[in-house]
Amino acid sequence: MLNPYIFREYDIRGVVTADFDEPDLRLLAKGYGTYFKNNGAKTISIGGDVRLSTPYIREILKEEISRCGIDIVDIGPCPTPVQYFSMFHLPVDGGIMITGSHNPPEYNGFKLTLHKSPVFGDEIQKIKAITDTGDFAVGNGSIRHVDLFQEYMDYIVGSVTLKRPLKIILDSGNGAAGLIAEKLFKRLGADVIDLFPEPDGNFPNHHPDPTVVDNIQALIKEVKQQKADFGVGYDGDGDRIGVVDENG
Repeated sequence: MLNPYIFREYDIRGVVTADFDEPDLRLLAKGYGTYFKNNGAKTISIGGDVRLSTPYIREILKEEISRCGIDIVDIGPCPTPVQYFSMFHLPVDGGIMITGSHNPPEYNGFKLTLHKSPVFGDEIQKIKAITDTGDFAVGNGSIRHVDLFQEYMDYIVGSVTLKRPLKIILDSGNGAAGLIAEKLFKRLGADVIDLFPEPDGNFPNHHPDPTVVDNIQALIKEVKQQKADFGVGYDGDGDRIGVVDENG
């Protein structure tokens, strides 16, 4: 039986060692696959952040969800905005982003999308009900891999124009944003420094929540020292930011 606490209002989340051992993950993945199948989905995309547990979780999800008859497009490690982009750019009916978001390293979780809309509230409870009954869909879905970074950057660059050159300091916080943020801003024509771009699921430099001022002290200092126009700090999966103006 899965811990009912993991089924939250807007996501499914818990401490990996306590809530997501292999049997739990397989049960949960079958619940996801059955939920998608029951709602007419045939193909979904799966992405994940850079937490240490994410690759292992992603492999189990692909295996079990495909056994429910759902085709999988694995878009690999990526920030959450890239996973959301896949909903509109790829021929998919839903998606899963494996991420602990802005929580400490020992956490992980899942953000689900169905037919371009987030799965939340009562819909998340429907997934719990499926796992409780154990009545799972059965099938033989396919698995393929797609790298969306180039197409995502092309889309942003084609949609955004800087009116003047900008000097920007980034703090990717060793999270998923480090996979793409600096490259993207440079393609937009900005002068960019990323303080902690190396993906590291231990988040060794600071907690991955840029909305807390204590976590962006290095960013504030660098913006002042470099006389930058502004700075941007990212959370663990790159969908939450903290912005620092030119005065720090």
